[in-house]
Amino acid sequence: MNHLLSIEELNAELLNNLVDSAVTIKAERSKPSSQPLAGQTWAMIFTKSSTRTRVSFEVGVRELGGSIMFLSSNDIQLGRGEPIKDTARVLGRMVHGCIIRTFDQQDVVDFSKFGNIPTINALTDDEHPCQILADLLTIKEKLGTWDNKKVVFIGDGDNNMSRSWIWAAKHLGFELVIAAPKSCLPPTNFMEQVGASNITLTDDPIAACKDADIINTDVWLSMGQEGQAEKEALFGAYQVNKELLEHANDDHIVLHCLPAYRGKEITEEILELHADTIFQQAENRLHAQKAVLTKIAQ
Repeated sequence: MNHLLSIEELNAELLNNLVDSAVTIKAERSKPSSQPLAGQTWAMIFTKSSTRTRVSFEVGVRELGGSIMFLSSNDIQLGRGEPIKDTARVLGRMVHGCIIRTFDQQDVVDFSKFGNIPTINALTDDEHPCQILADLLTIKEKLGTWDNKKVVFIGDGDNNMSRSWIWAAKHLGFELVIAAPKSCLPPTNFMEQVGASNITLTDDPIAACKDADIINTDVWLSMGQEGQAEKEALFGAYQVNKELLEHANDDHIVLHCLPAYRGKEITEEILELHADTIFQQAENRLHAQKAVLTKIAQ
């Protein structure tokens, strides 16, 4: 494994391996058995703001023995129009790996190609692979497995989280239901590309939640979409609340990748009721990403 660019490019064996590795790394955090990034310096290039991603990667690289530098796009020549491939060619001669959080998936792909160093997608508009790995780790901890479980994603069905869940479901085979307004469901050509029979699309959130084991949600408007009142108005029936969860299995869990807008995609009551799981999920970004870094360093 040289890079982590997307869930799409992974497979069931690698996903299971990374989650199992994260379990071990989490258990051994106080007494780490190795520091695979010792002597390495990694760069982080962020054109999107972040709390969990930045902190978890900075802590993770350091705990694995490496050094890390944060490069805001406004502080380097990318902010003045330098092509990503030129930035990649420069950094590839100076650092040992790069973690990128940006808008365009192609930027991450191009950096990995021209930089010739390990590259990790820390979020793009297309995918959020690190978050999905943390979510899978949380499911494993809470429910033991995702096998034969029904996973539901409620909200914008055509954002980076829903697409990443779709690829995870294709690889791992669990039942996935995407519930979103019709205009916010994944496009037909994308679903044809995925080609998985275990994924259902619906605009009925109640039907989606029937007998669900895991209910996911995310902000209704992704970064860069703020202020799109017409789109936000579509989601009134897609709030994760007490009434909706009455249709799920009794032992269901609720996931939210955060930040959460209480009173919109999830109620204050439900977020606090499931806060232990949701903030365990946030912590698991650290352990899942350390598993990715360790695998890349092998």
